[in-house]
Amino acid sequence: MARADREPVEPQDTTTPSQTQDDLVIQNDSDLPETYPRATYEYRFRAHGGVPVLHWRVEKGALPPGMQLDDDGLLHGLPEHTGEFQFTISVRDGGKPQQAVQKGFTLRVRAALVINWKNPAHVNGNRIEGTVDVTNTTGDDMDLTFIVMAVLDNGRATAIGYQHFVLKHGTVKQTLPFGETLSRGDYVVHVDAVGEVVPKNLIYRDRMETPQPLQVTVGP
Repeated sequence: MARADREPVEPQDTTTPSQTQDDLVIQNDSDLPETYPRATYEYRFRAHGGVPVLHWRVEKGALPPGMQLDDDGLLHGLPEHTGEFQFTISVRDGGKPQQAVQKGFTLRVRAALVINWKNPAHVNGNRIEGTVDVTNTTGDDMDLTFIVMAVLDNGRATAIGYQHFVLKHGTVKQTLPFGETLSRGDYVVHVDAVGEVVPKNLIYRDRMETPQPLQVTVGP
């Protein structure tokens, strides 16, 4: 007896589609790149999965003043002041049903120009002297003016330190000394630093002073 021809049987696909392949996930790290006041900032949020088009927004917290998040995920602007800003970002896709996920982020806006005592102002005989560390956290060179004034209790001020030079970008703790011989009296020491970035028309400032008057008891 002749054997009847059979229709070929197609092999069955027994693989299971990935259950997470299309899940919407925010890819950016929680700690965002740092910046400083009045610096141009642009950062793109990105996500994996979901159905185009994606829509981004701030759900909780607040962005630094001077910055905004566009619907397409671009964070941009010029932050107005220093601080640590925490906020939650959400992204929604265009699927039906719609997917939506959230993630918390931190953006630190650091001071562009920082001065700190290294060897605080002190009396040495008939002199007031000390050293200061100055830091430029920006990506720009600054035309720096550094002035230290000793102000007597009657209001008379004497310059005991002055420097004017280019403070290179990314400088960390460049030490600047100051000191001068003074007459007797009680002095409050004021330290001022002004950094100019002329091509960008930016000016950064920092200042500090001694918490208590310093007494010079030696001399005329």
